Amino acid sequence: MKAVHALGKSSVVAPSLTVAQARLVQLAAQGLLHAPRRRARREDMVNAIAQMRLLQIDSIHVVARSPYLVLHARLGSYPAEWLEQALADGWLAECWVHEACFVPAADVPLHRAWRDQRAGHWAYRHAQRMRREQAAGMDALLERVRAGGPVRAADFERADRGKSGWWEWKPEKRWLEAWFAEGELMVARRERFQRVYDLADRVLARLRPPIDPAMTGMSSEQLRQRFIVDTVRALGVTSARWIADYYRLKPAVDRQELLPLLLSGELVELAVAGWSEPAYAHRDHADLLERARGGRLRATHTALLSPFDPLVWDRARLLGMFDFDYRIECYLPAAKRCYGYYVLPILQRGRLVGRLDAKAHRADGVFEVKALFLEQGVEVSPRLLQDLAAALVSTARWHGTPQVRLGWCQPSALAGALRRSVRERQAEAG
Repeated sequence: MKAVHALGKSSVVAPSLTVAQARLVQLAAQGLLHAPRRRARREDMVNAIAQMRLLQIDSIHVVARSPYLVLHARLGSYPAEWLEQALADGWLAECWVHEACFVPAADVPLHRAWRDQRAGHWAYRHAQRMRREQAAGMDALLERVRAGGPVRAADFERADRGKSGWWEWKPEKRWLEAWFAEGELMVARRERFQRVYDLADRVLARLRPPIDPAMTGMSSEQLRQRFIVDTVRALGVTSARWIADYYRLKPAVDRQELLPLLLSGELVELAVAGWSEPAYAHRDHADLLERARGGRLRATHTALLSPFDPLVWDRARLLGMFDFDYRIECYLPAAKRCYGYYVLPILQRGRLVGRLDAKAHRADGVFEVKALFLEQGVEVSPRLLQDLAAALVSTARWHGTPQVRLGWCQPSALAGALRRSVRERQAEAG
């Protein structure tokens, strides 16, 4: 690795990685370079979240809900209930981070200390408005939790039973979310994915590992630096302009802010051929960088990715690293969608080769691929067909919808060949 040694204005950055090599390092850092070599264990799930630093929560369940799908891409088949068990047992917690996320228990004091820096986020603005306008109701709710123990939003009747939707929450749901943003309540566990709220002190007391007192007194500058370091480690290789999005830091990160971390040796600066700006990596990935430069890092994994996977949620980063133009379309009106409602990027051996619009029909046991689109220039090879079929069958079986129903494909010649490959794979899997 040819890192930059001169960090002043006259420093010259020598090319040290190709984009393809940088991509491999990022996949390795994200746990997506190789398929799992053995059956997943509970600790593997917690370790995968620790490696990513966060796991975004989203409630859309057209396929599996996003956090389960993100983990499946890294762990293969695993019992989905492990996630809720880890939360209930204190190995994980829920915090506002990139958005609402599961985070390792060890990171909880960092995110609680950073709350004041997130004042512009909608959840915090909502909490402040609730405190101004509905303080009596909020205080009564908090007292109920203090005296009676954990509660769910479902424990409260609503007066307007006909209303539903994100912005039609009943008052108690709004108050619970406001206290959660304020830090007075935390999520003790989930029941059928519904949050169960309890006093933060009671949830914090059973975190594993226990809260490290040294982490509770960090300044905002120290916290921001910690989030920058954790982001660079999680991304493997990144430009400065992609760093802030991971933890939604403001303002954006620039090279000047990275200089102390470069001088200390915690981060290294390098160049990626074709990039007009330096790239950055964490010193923990020195071996990965050397292996990538020497051609000894190879991608062997194929997986369907959630729209909220940290590998793909930053559209600018994804375009710069993978030359893959992707946006989440489920929030767009149907007429404005290009590919479909819940479109999953397809990772194949180090490349994003396409995307598919999927829906799981759980009652019928059917995993429907409404449409599948390959990227321009992707060859329909025997290996691609085998890898795609394996990923589809694996995801469908894990999800409890083992029958794969394949719809329209682009290119159209892909459909028949892929259907045959899926049938062959299903026969092999029994």
